[in-house]
Amino acid sequence: MKDFTKYQGVIPAFYACYGDDGAVSPERVRALVRYLADKGVKGLYVGGSSGECIYQSVEERKLVLENVMAEAKGKLTVIAHVACNNTADSRELSAHAQEQGVDAIAAIPPIYFHLPDHAIARYWNDISDAAPDTDFIIYNIPQLAGVALSVPLLREMLKNPRVIGVKNSSMPVQDIQMWRDEGAIVFNGPDEQFVSGLAAGAIGGIGGTYAAMPELYLKAWDLFYSGQLEKARQVQNECCRIIYKMCSAHGNMYAVIKEILRRSGGPDIGSVRLPLAPLAEGDSPIVDQCVAMIREAAAKY
Repeated sequence: MKDFTKYQGVIPAFYACYGDDGAVSPERVRALVRYLADKGVKGLYVGGSSGECIYQSVEERKLVLENVMAEAKGKLTVIAHVACNNTADSRELSAHAQEQGVDAIAAIPPIYFHLPDHAIARYWNDISDAAPDTDFIIYNIPQLAGVALSVPLLREMLKNPRVIGVKNSSMPVQDIQMWRDEGAIVFNGPDEQFVSGLAAGAIGGIGGTYAAMPELYLKAWDLFYSGQLEKARQVQNECCRIIYKMCSAHGNMYAVIKEILRRSGGPDIGSVRLPLAPLAEGDSPIVDQCVAMIREAAAKY
């Protein structure tokens, strides 16, 4: 039996870190790792949606992971998302991730063309084969990938001994129960249902807003596992209200989050990469409101 305790906890999805010139900044990558490690998170999910992976080259994604591992190896659990929209690049990132010593790799299905299950299974298994000593996690995010994980596809993938579970970003909590019933460990994806996901049996959470307010998710985790479910629900409600406020801005949510992080005393990690929309005129008051809401909630709980 494998020991999955290293995956239990709050795992922020790592943000893309750019310099003022828009290039990936190794220094800012390392600064964000140190900041989150000091907050007490369990691990980091690198190179996923929050990492703007589809807008970065293979070499840029390698550069990000190398600098994350320079700070995090031996201190934090690291899951590297390695999927590209072709098998060769995905395998290259997979092999590189294993060389860097990550705990697991993860992958969405190929996007744009809707492939049959047998083609998706081959894609994932080919990626896994390039990192034969590393755990593999399926990333189910049908609202963006356009393809939903099915029970038959999961059963096929679990024949691969390296496949341990699912990062589940579909909204139905029922999906977490289904994947668990098949023998997979599951990470809750939607931040708005972190506590609900834990109640459904998720081993931990991987989320795009965690790094903006890690104290709140860590508090919700502690309250849930100490049996204080009503207080955990209250903290979850605070997180949801903050997320709704973030999403009310005109700029991309990650542009908003990065500015929240900076104004909250975290590292400056730049803006987002086009075509994602940067902060727009009128977004600044929303950012300030979010900063205040996070501080008030953290002080309250």
